[in-house]
Amino acid sequence: MKISSIFKYIFIIFAVGIIAYAGYRIYNNQNKEASNNQENENVVEENIIRDIRLSLTNYDTMNPLLTKNKEILNIDTLIFEPLFTLSQDYQLQPCLAKECSKTGDNIYVIKTANNVSWHDGTPFTSKDVQFTIDVLKNGDSIYKYNVDHIINVEVIDATTIKLTLDSDIPFFEYNLTFPIMSSNYYYGEDFFTSTKIPIGTGRYKITNTSTNSITLAKNEKWKSFTGIEEVKIENIKINLYSSMGEAYNSFKIGNVDILNTSNPNFQEYIGTIGFNKTDYAGRQFDFLSLNCTDTILQDKAVRQAISYAIDKSNIVSSVYNNQNMVAEYPLDYGNYLYTNNNASSGYNAEQAKKVLEDGGWTYINNRWKKNIDGSTKTLRLKITVCSDNEARIRVAEVIEQQLEQIGIDVTINKVSNDQYNNYIDNKDYQILLTGVYTSYSPDLTYFFAPGNLENYSNEKMFELIKNASIIKDTKQLKDIYQKIYNLYKEDVPFIGLYRNKNMTISTQSLIGTVEPNNYTSFYGIEEWYRK
Repeated sequence: MKISSIFKYIFIIFAVGIIAYAGYRIYNNQNKEASNNQENENVVEENIIRDIRLSLTNYDTMNPLLTKNKEILNIDTLIFEPLFTLSQDYQLQPCLAKECSKTGDNIYVIKTANNVSWHDGTPFTSKDVQFTIDVLKNGDSIYKYNVDHIINVEVIDATTIKLTLDSDIPFFEYNLTFPIMSSNYYYGEDFFTSTKIPIGTGRYKITNTSTNSITLAKNEKWKSFTGIEEVKIENIKINLYSSMGEAYNSFKIGNVDILNTSNPNFQEYIGTIGFNKTDYAGRQFDFLSLNCTDTILQDKAVRQAISYAIDKSNIVSSVYNNQNMVAEYPLDYGNYLYTNNNASSGYNAEQAKKVLEDGGWTYINNRWKKNIDGSTKTLRLKITVCSDNEARIRVAEVIEQQLEQIGIDVTINKVSNDQYNNYIDNKDYQILLTGVYTSYSPDLTYFFAPGNLENYSNEKMFELIKNASIIKDTKQLKDIYQKIYNLYKEDVPFIGLYRNKNMTISTQSLIGTVEPNNYTSFYGIEEWYRK
């Protein structure tokens, strides 16, 4: 064998050895890395605390059809389920109902979910829906309004039920968001006096109650309708307190992880650090109703000018110390059919004057005047407000000052509660400072349909409102609601002012996104845990 050939084979053997050694080192390092990752995962997993602590004051009962406590209704969304639930932007989502079809005049057929069990293991059926509606009709529940228009309930089979209404109700499906209760569980006893611990079909069940706390445990048999596969929180402890002061103090010392409040001064109790806060718009909506048949206010230019002249941000800060939120529209509490707008950007005193000038009004001797039907009218307005509502009186006084600054003469008419209600019933006023508790439903008939509070009449608007109640396609519905909003901004039959503000505060040890709305505080709870 030649010497060159020997060196050649020695080189090949050497190269193979190097490659083999390198492969061994890579393999060994990968195993170590995988082992370290596994150890890290185990450490992280061990640091996860799979329970949370809530607070509750003024406890009466966990039964969702009997309680008068708003926070209990919030917690009950974890225990009980409705036919339809609501998303964070208030879209309807199927829950115990798979579908709901309008099959005739005022008739709805509901197909319910199958293979759903109550916490005691018995099956959920359409008879439970019938039972719940009967209970609501015969009692004094917060949800009684939801079933007021149902005049007949017929169980077709175990998963089908037919409802007959007394009239056509726009967006009726939004009424089907009340919790369903088990008919078998309460069989043979009075629902309203029962001392049983209530059961539901939700992701958590009540396992223990005492004078100091209520314990919830994860329902292992819970069936998710939205594809949720795992819930990290195993147990929820609800601490019972006699006052919010006690609840705040318990939060401060770390015995409560999350709580809801509408008190803007809560930091006086818990301090200013060590927590996260989420604000969200409430459902109380205050506005100025403008009588569109009034001699002065039938002029659209006047209504537009009033809207431009009102500084809503100033009202919220000066009267409510920023405890409320600027609002302009009945759906601006987060409804998916409302496109966010900056309501305060509407304030423009100079634009208010220009709108009046363009509308034929003339500024003479510090007052606006115009010839209407052959006689000269001075722009004078009267704002009616209930004398029992001190905050609204202060709001009216601020509006009076703002309108006076652009030359509009304003008088505040303070009336008794009975007189105030008569003004509403008879729609006999010029401007009314009022408010409503807005529904989860996007129904706007109260504001824009024939017979509305403002005596507002616009056939194009009436047609849009009518179409909105029958359109099911989301994209088409959004298009219609954008047209409704645009027409509202043009015609200004009322002027939105502000709405109440709610807050959810949570400790920094609570991991997960907290995104509450008025329906529930527990969106995304499946990802929550403590560390």
